[in-house]
Amino acid sequence: MPLAVILLAAGHGTRMNSRYQKVLHEVGGKPMLLHGFEAAEAVADLRPVLVVGPEEAGARRLLGERAEYVVQERRLGTGHATLVARDLLEGRADQVLVTYADMPLIRAQSMAELAQKQAQSGEPLAMLTVMGDAESSFGRVLRDESGRVTEIVEVAQARRHDDGLALLAIREQNPGVYCFDGDWLWANLPNLPLRDARSGPEYYLTDMIAVAVAQGHAVEAVVAEDADEGLGAGTRAELVAVERALRRRVNRRWLEQGVTLVDPQTIYIDADVQIGQDTVIWPNTYLQGTTVIGRDCIIGPNSILRDATVGEGCCIEQAVVDGVTVEDGYEVIPGSYLKA
Repeated sequence: MPLAVILLAAGHGTRMNSRYQKVLHEVGGKPMLLHGFEAAEAVADLRPVLVVGPEEAGARRLLGERAEYVVQERRLGTGHATLVARDLLEGRADQVLVTYADMPLIRAQSMAELAQKQAQSGEPLAMLTVMGDAESSFGRVLRDESGRVTEIVEVAQARRHDDGLALLAIREQNPGVYCFDGDWLWANLPNLPLRDARSGPEYYLTDMIAVAVAQGHAVEAVVAEDADEGLGAGTRAELVAVERALRRRVNRRWLEQGVTLVDPQTIYIDADVQIGQDTVIWPNTYLQGTTVIGRDCIIGPNSILRDATVGEGCCIEQAVVDGVTVEDGYEVIPGSYLKA
């Protein structure tokens, strides 16, 4: 079944207090948007669709023709943002997956599992959920006796409810990633209710769950293996949390692939770095950009490698290597600054 992916990126991002669009801020060495986009690109049968604001240009410069773009002229919520993509996608995709562009930890694997769940169920809607704690700002997922999702209770609703503490204690939560049957989505999306929000009236995509349940459909859910997948960054503080979570994931991957990280908490490895087996990374080391390191190397302590290519069996201690190729077996003199 042809799958389309929509990334919602029209928000102002005013809480970031920046001259730049929120999704262009870097996480793990590249713009936040690029992480989620590459995951979408890996699973979508069509070019991913980016919903942008009328004054936005940075995403187009970043992605060019890799994406298709639709403009949300008026910011009327996530439901409306999805609706503006209807003319582009209706009739072209059997499934439509919708997520936020500021969730850089979402994995292609989870997107694929969600699409598969929706297709196999025959139901119009499947959603991704994460396991969180009582302090989370995500809506809580309510299920019936058979395990089907019946309702999403937002935090503000829960706090006004008589059983508010019990609702807030629900660990399964909604980060806002959905896969729809395309025909059902476009037929029902225009009928969403208009709700009051802090910034004015909005149409919430979350309400599609209530629409499906009211029609007698079952809403399927896939629980993400990694709760960090639901993390987004709308503020500088949240950006720090996302960066830390991504760094944990990257470091864990290299540990599993036979790389020694002597002190992972003091080692910073960008998402696109490649490292060979049995290489040892010492503390206070930064591996940035598109750096590629061969096998059996010693890197650090106190070193920075930026867009560098390092052969096998090299030793780089207390040095900066910027855009330079280091041949096999070479030992960089401590204190060196090698720049292309």
